[in-house]
Amino acid sequence: MKNADKLFERAVLIVDDEATNRAMLANILEGEYKIFQAADGREALDIIRDKNNGVSLVLLDLLMPNMSGFDVLRQMKEEGISAELPIIVLTSEKSSEIESLKLGAADFLTKPYDLPEVILARVRHAIELFENSKIIRATEYDKLTGLFTPEFFFEFAERLDERSPQKAMDALVIDLARFHLLNQLNGRDFGDKVLKAMADGIRAALQKHGGIAARYGADVFYVYSSCGKDYSAFLKEIDAALSSLLKSTEKRVRVGAFLDESRALPLVERFDRALHACNSLRSKSGEELCVYDQSMAEKALFDARLLKDFESAIEQKQFKVNYQPKFDIRGEKPVLRSAEALVCWIHPELGRVRPDLFIPLFEENGLVTILDRYVWEESAKQIKKWKDEFGVTLPVSVNVSRVDMAAPDMTSFIQKIVKENGLSPADYMLEITESAYTDDTSHIIEVVENLRALGHKVEMDDFGSGYSSLNMLTSMPIDALKMDKAFIRNIKPGNKDMKLVELVLEIAKSLEVPVVAEGVETEEEYKMLKEAGCDIIQGYYFSKPIPPEEFKKYWGAA
Repeated sequence: MKNADKLFERAVLIVDDEATNRAMLANILEGEYKIFQAADGREALDIIRDKNNGVSLVLLDLLMPNMSGFDVLRQMKEEGISAELPIIVLTSEKSSEIESLKLGAADFLTKPYDLPEVILARVRHAIELFENSKIIRATEYDKLTGLFTPEFFFEFAERLDERSPQKAMDALVIDLARFHLLNQLNGRDFGDKVLKAMADGIRAALQKHGGIAARYGADVFYVYSSCGKDYSAFLKEIDAALSSLLKSTEKRVRVGAFLDESRALPLVERFDRALHACNSLRSKSGEELCVYDQSMAEKALFDARLLKDFESAIEQKQFKVNYQPKFDIRGEKPVLRSAEALVCWIHPELGRVRPDLFIPLFEENGLVTILDRYVWEESAKQIKKWKDEFGVTLPVSVNVSRVDMAAPDMTSFIQKIVKENGLSPADYMLEITESAYTDDTSHIIEVVENLRALGHKVEMDDFGSGYSSLNMLTSMPIDALKMDKAFIRNIKPGNKDMKLVELVLEIAKSLEVPVVAEGVETEEEYKMLKEAGCDIIQGYYFSKPIPPEEFKKYWGAA
């Protein structure tokens, strides 16, 4: 215990030009505190500035030659030291108290001094009060940005509501698009500079509109302000603060806003809606601001219904797996080569629910892995069923999400269902979206290489919709490129879109992998792609995704 007491021993600096006064105070305090002594202001400042001394409190005489206690207080205030260290002034003049308080003093000891017990109690109280205050300040403010922490932010926001119940306040959520990539490319120190700059921009906007702000997550900021829907000020100030750090193409700041003039909703719910609005901008290229409105409220209710019904939908097999054929068009006649398994939801009350309405939702909420594994199992069973019924094995590809790739048992799960249905791994193909490769490249490559070593074919899905570079593409272990349908949508003979398609085909040729063009809808698109050297086509030109029982009409083309 003695060593522990020594570790947390506090030090008191006694500053007085009278040696007798210093000795008397030291005698009272030395049983509980380590004692430093200074005979004048300059010596005192040298001791205070030496952080290794660990001074916890200063007893400061005001009337000293050379440098008075007032001069010491002024210097400490100028250097910001008085905000970090409690000071008890030693004085026989009551008139000095007000000026001392203005300069940062915490308490007074009046000469002639009180009883030793009183002096010791006041020193102890001043140190404890200051240390408690420092602990509170440490939890009140985010260390990096100086903005409020989330807990104190909501506490102060509640107080603002209580003081001004009639004042309209905006709940804003602000973040920076692709911040995690900036961190990965430039390092954490650079990322911290970006966050500090964003906080500076927010503070500048708050000086105009009033309000408070907090850093709520890695790059997420909460703002409670009476800006009256003038959100452009925040975008403008943050953009200016980031201009010395980021290029214009890197500065995509997003603001989600919710205004509740009636204060009908609790604060947390208001910010939940602002966050929902901010998150919706991820899928809206180029847009910087989204205000939560009735349509978003309706979507939130719809999403909540889907999440609530998910478990029963899995149990009751409301999710139906359809199959879209893929045709090899390199010969004179198109030949059926494989199919892609695609899921839809036949809800007993809502009817047919489109995949684009529920798959992103399930990805956000971690349910997509359950859904994907359901589809994987159903697809494996269907390959076996077709083989037993028609004597033909049709390879089927299933989609694998970024969330799936992170699961440690993904490979063993696929092995299990392939073995249970007596399939060859080559007949069970996997489509992994291009953007998944950029999340954790080394891990993804390792998983894909293991799957390919087992005999599975792996296709890079949605190629061209993500951010993978050509250099990265050369290191990707893949068996085919699936060209995103956005490439196909506007192709015409000789136009830029068609030239881009031809470039993709050249890249794939140099990598010695076939190209699957998805989303092909017209005969003109089919002919242009065939002439350009595309290998495989998938899309409404041949067939929409259809139930397995309808697929038998294509067996003659296999």
